Amino acid sequence: MATTTKIQPRALVRASGGPRYAVALAVDALGTGLLRPFLLLYGVTVLRLSAPATGIAMTVGIVVGLGCMPAVGRWLDRGARSTVVAASMLVRVVGVALLLAAPAGHVWPFATAALFLGIGNQAWPAAHAALVATVAHGRERDTALAASRALRNAGLGVGALLATACLAGGTTALQALAAVTGLAYLTAAALAWSVHLHARPAAPPAKGSGEEPAPRLRALLAANVVYAFCLNVPEIALPLVLVTQLHASPVWSAAIFVANTVLVVTLQVPATVLMSRYSRRTVLALAGVVLTASYLGFLAATSLGHGWAAPAVALVSVLCTLGEIIYAGSATALVTVLAPAHLLGRALARFQLSTGFGLAVSPAVITTLAPHGSAALWGSLAAATLLSASAVAFEQVRDVTEDNGSTNCVLVRRLLQRGLSARHAT
Repeated sequence: MATTTKIQPRALVRASGGPRYAVALAVDALGTGLLRPFLLLYGVTVLRLSAPATGIAMTVGIVVGLGCMPAVGRWLDRGARSTVVAASMLVRVVGVALLLAAPAGHVWPFATAALFLGIGNQAWPAAHAALVATVAHGRERDTALAASRALRNAGLGVGALLATACLAGGTTALQALAAVTGLAYLTAAALAWSVHLHARPAAPPAKGSGEEPAPRLRALLAANVVYAFCLNVPEIALPLVLVTQLHASPVWSAAIFVANTVLVVTLQVPATVLMSRYSRRTVLALAGVVLTASYLGFLAATSLGHGWAAPAVALVSVLCTLGEIIYAGSATALVTVLAPAHLLGRALARFQLSTGFGLAVSPAVITTLAPHGSAALWGSLAAATLLSASAVAFEQVRDVTEDNGSTNCVLVRRLLQRGLSARHAT
C-alpha cells in the first residue's frame, strides 16, 4: 500500500489543481468567511426580520439546496470539473446580489438568497473533490484534499476576523461585507473557470465483463450523517453548554472556536500524511472512536464543578478536533477510491447529501437534547457515533487499492466490539 511520507509544497499545490486554482480557493474562502458567520445577523439587523424567521429561511435554503446534488453528480460524470466549481461560486454571486436587493421586512427575498447560497455551498465540495481526484491519484490525492481543507479553514478564519473588526459599522458595514463577498465569489469563479480542467467521461463496464457492480455505500453514507455532527460541535453544542448550562464566560466558546480553526489549519495535512500508512476505512473508523471518546470526555467534564468544568471542556475539545481532522482526512478520500470512475460524480454527490443532511439536522438535534442534560446530549452522540464507526468498520465493501491496509481494521473492530459489549452490559 502506497503511503505519503513527505510534504512537498509545490507538488501539493499542483496536486490540488495548480496555483490559480489554489488562489481561487483562498479568495472563495475569504469571501465566505466575511458573510456566512453573520448571515443571521444580516437578516435580523439589515432586513429587520425576526430571528426565528431568519433561522428558518436559512435552514430551508440549506435543505432545499441539497436537491441540486443529483444534477451536480450527473454533470460531473459527464466530465465537467472546473466548470462545475466555477458554477457553484457563480450561484453564490446570485445569492449575494439577491441579498443586497432584498427589501427590509420581507422574508421571501431573503429566503431566495439563502437558497442560492445554499445551492452553491452544497455543490462546491463535491465539485472540488472531483477536480482534485482528476488531478491527483493515490495518497497524493488524500493529501491534496487535506491541504485544500486547511487552506479553506484559514481563509474562513481570516474572513471572519476581518468581518468581526468591521461590525462596529452597523448595518452599512454588513451590507459592505456582503458586497465584498459577492466580488470575492465572482473573482474566485473566474479563476476556477480559467483552469479549464475537463475529464474524459469514463465508460461504464460492458455487460458480462465480470466487473463487480458499483458499491452502494449505504452504511458509509448513513454513518457520515452522524459523523458530520462533529463539525457543528464547536459552533453550536459547546457554546450552548458552556453559556446556558455551565454559565461560563462566552470567551471560552470563542477560544475553543479559534483553537479548532488553528488546529485544523496546522494539523490537517500532517495528520493525513501520518495516517496514510493505514487503510482509509480503518482511519475513518478510528475517527469515530476518537469522536466517541471526546463526547464521553465532554460528559465527564460537564459533571465537574463550575470552576473546573469550562477548562475541562476546552481541553476535551482538542480531542474532538483531532477526531474531526482524522474524519475529514479520510471520508471523502475513501469515497473517491470506492466509487467507479464513471460514477465518481454521483458518489461524491450522495456523500455530500449525507454531509449536508447531517449539518442541517444537527442544530435541531443538539438543541433538543441539551435541555435534557449532559447525559442525554453527549451520551446520545457517543452511542450514535460508536455505532456509526462500527458500521464503517464492518461494511462489506473493500477498497481494492488497499488490500494490505485492510488488516488494520481488525484492531479497530476489536475496540468497537469491546465498546459495544460494555454498553450492552450496562
